[in-house]
Amino acid sequence: MVATGSAVRVRLAPSPTGTLHIGTARTAVFNWLFAHRHGGQFLLRIEDTDRTRSKPEYTANILEGLAWLGLHWDGEPVIQSERIEAHRAAIQQLLDSGRAYRCYANEAELTEMRERQAAENRAPRYDNRHRDLSPEQEQAYIAEGREATVRFRIDDDAEITWTDLVRGEMRWAGSDLGGDMVIARRAPADQIGDPLYNLVVVVDDAAMAISHVIRGEDHIANTAKQLLLYGALGATAPVFAHTPLILNQEGKKLSKRDGVTSVSDFQRMGYTAEALANYMTLLGWSPPEGMGERFTLAEAAAAFDFERVNRAGARFDWDKLNWLNSQVLHGRSPAAHREALVPLWRAEGWLPADPSADAAAGSAADPAWQEQLAALLGPSLVLLADGVEQARPFFERPELSEAAVKQLASDGARPALQALLERLPEGALSSEQAQALLGDAVSAAGVKKGVLMKSLRAALLGSLQGPDLLSTWLLLQPSGEAAARIQRSL
Repeated sequence: MVATGSAVRVRLAPSPTGTLHIGTARTAVFNWLFAHRHGGQFLLRIEDTDRTRSKPEYTANILEGLAWLGLHWDGEPVIQSERIEAHRAAIQQLLDSGRAYRCYANEAELTEMRERQAAENRAPRYDNRHRDLSPEQEQAYIAEGREATVRFRIDDDAEITWTDLVRGEMRWAGSDLGGDMVIARRAPADQIGDPLYNLVVVVDDAAMAISHVIRGEDHIANTAKQLLLYGALGATAPVFAHTPLILNQEGKKLSKRDGVTSVSDFQRMGYTAEALANYMTLLGWSPPEGMGERFTLAEAAAAFDFERVNRAGARFDWDKLNWLNSQVLHGRSPAAHREALVPLWRAEGWLPADPSADAAAGSAADPAWQEQLAALLGPSLVLLADGVEQARPFFERPELSEAAVKQLASDGARPALQALLERLPEGALSSEQAQALLGDAVSAAGVKKGVLMKSLRAALLGSLQGPDLLSTWLLLQPSGEAAARIQRSL
């Protein structure tokens, strides 16, 4: 896979025409794992040559998403648009060597050619009509005012082969590549237009001394074309690895139509970076026996190789991701939960905007109270966002559900709660004090303890389901909210 003594240099080359997609992020994970497995470098190149669609905010989103996932890159990102002169120089080299030529076919001619091919049930391909123009023919087109693209010659009898780290021996015929390839957009005949993807990728990867190109299988046809360009430019081609695509539950390529596909969306939904990175590693890679499915990026890097990367597409499994996320959250300390949840609670308006504001002990603004609430909710969290809805009854007095109303109207409920309310002191309670109060109230009301406990839950939470009842009561007690809710229920 990696020759002894050779330096591993891989790259992620996202296009800032949208936010960081889960597929791009998975590609980043595999590149990062491979680089760290071999003590190499993980580089970043922003491919922003699509001037219309590329936006600085998308670049920022990509960089922030990678950093959040823990996929830190080496060195400064290369900005592709800043290298356009190097791209044009490479195109000129190909023109000078005769490996490329100017094509003056206009859009109307190309459209007519495609329509004729479709009518004859043939695959669309350029017919290389301007490959061998005479100087006189070329001057006639220039005199007409035609602009020219630059096309790279692809011989139909060419055979392109490479050993793919995922798919093994690969073989393509030049005749399957659609004719001579456009490598620069249309421009006046004395100029070179904007260089295009396959050309600039080759030039930049060569300049960055990329040793391995790890990307999705949808680039396989591009690889065949790019290998021809490497040869024509006299550059050393990298080793290629084409990873499986991420599929939806129907087995189709995951797309925006499937809902959440952006890393920032997963972050907003309450997924942790650890769980998402862990899950993306499993999308197409099978860990060695005994490793299990929960691990850090560093642990995965120590075991990563392409022999365990599947060729078949990887189906996105929400249940598996949710399980991994819950495992990460359940392993966190109450302090870590509080740190993650407080910004969400503050966004709901439940906490003061100024976190340094003085807070009475036992109030919602009290850090110790917040940590107790975080500790109570932590074991039931699947997503961080769950900590908002589950915390709501502690910040907002809940409405009584139908089941809660029925319980509060049941035999013994009212006298049991009345007895508890009469014995309820002001201020905080210990667990032992609360248990003693429950025993006294049950005895005074002459009811079973279960009647009081179910009625107390209905009074405090407005529901018969929820977190540990005693802990809930102790959190609501210091502010007087427990007494207020019991009084309301009566």
